[in-house]
Amino acid sequence: MPTAVQIRRTGGPEVLEAAEVEIGDPGPGELLIDVAAAGVNYIDTYHRSGLYPLELPITLGMEGAGTVAAVGADVTGFAPGDRVAWQGHLGGYAQRARVPAHIAVRLPEGIADETAAAAMLQGVTAHYLVRSTYEVKEGDTILVHAAAGGVGLLLVQLAKSLGARVIGTVSTVEKERLARAAGADEVIRYDEVDFAEATRKLTGGEGVAAVYDGVGRTTFDGSLASLRVRGVLALFGAASGPVPPVDPQRLNAAGSVYLTRPTSAHYVLTREELDWRAEEIFGAISSGTLDIRVGGRYPLADARRAHEDLQGRKTAGKLLLIP
Repeated sequence: MPTAVQIRRTGGPEVLEAAEVEIGDPGPGELLIDVAAAGVNYIDTYHRSGLYPLELPITLGMEGAGTVAAVGADVTGFAPGDRVAWQGHLGGYAQRARVPAHIAVRLPEGIADETAAAAMLQGVTAHYLVRSTYEVKEGDTILVHAAAGGVGLLLVQLAKSLGARVIGTVSTVEKERLARAAGADEVIRYDEVDFAEATRKLTGGEGVAAVYDGVGRTTFDGSLASLRVRGVLALFGAASGPVPPVDPQRLNAAGSVYLTRPTSAHYVLTREELDWRAEEIFGAISSGTLDIRVGGRYPLADARRAHEDLQGRKTAGKLLLIP
């Protein structure tokens, strides 16, 4: 039987267990995929900790890439041997996974399995943030938190390709170097200065058009204070913990600003929307506009270490599990 990483109880990284599991044949509308690589994301830590409750036991992992081993009834457009990637469905931390065909995309020639696994969930996230949540326009100034993280590096590159001036926040010299290499125009060391004050200075007191905040609790107040009048705060994650309840009057006081808490499932509601985002992401990778940085590769048995490194901010770029 194939190996998978599951949780039988919620908690810290120690609850991750590698075990042999029965995957079974693909059901109607499903693909059975031999997983070549699975992405490690902050949402996996939310599932593991119980912040996002799930019925247990469950195999973690919301994205991956590999080769179709079998197709279920009613599946069209895919065949055994096709290389595919997916995001938005649990089960990626495994040697084999059953995935709904409607969320899988075929990989173009020249896009490696590891690159696809590293690009799907975070790539879709970065794409919907800059193309839909707040559509970045030529000349906009935006703020990206954790600019050297997996999503942050993609946001910086995509926003620059759309003509934005990008301010990034980071916590170390090495992460500053990575953010600048990705194209960030200004980088703020939030461990040394108040990033909201620094952002105001960098924008002549006006503030930024949008803040892309995947950090959450520790950055939220400063993110609000960094916005221009009618700016947009896109709170897409909670790496530092969930944000406490917010009085809507604060949005008025901040300049009639907008607050949204987006999630990728609501930005790939149709096959057409998923294909559009995937095609633009893979096209940007192929053209060299988007560089996918893999910050660490771990065998399935080391999933615990991958989670510890991710939450300990010991990495930059994307982490992968390699079955």
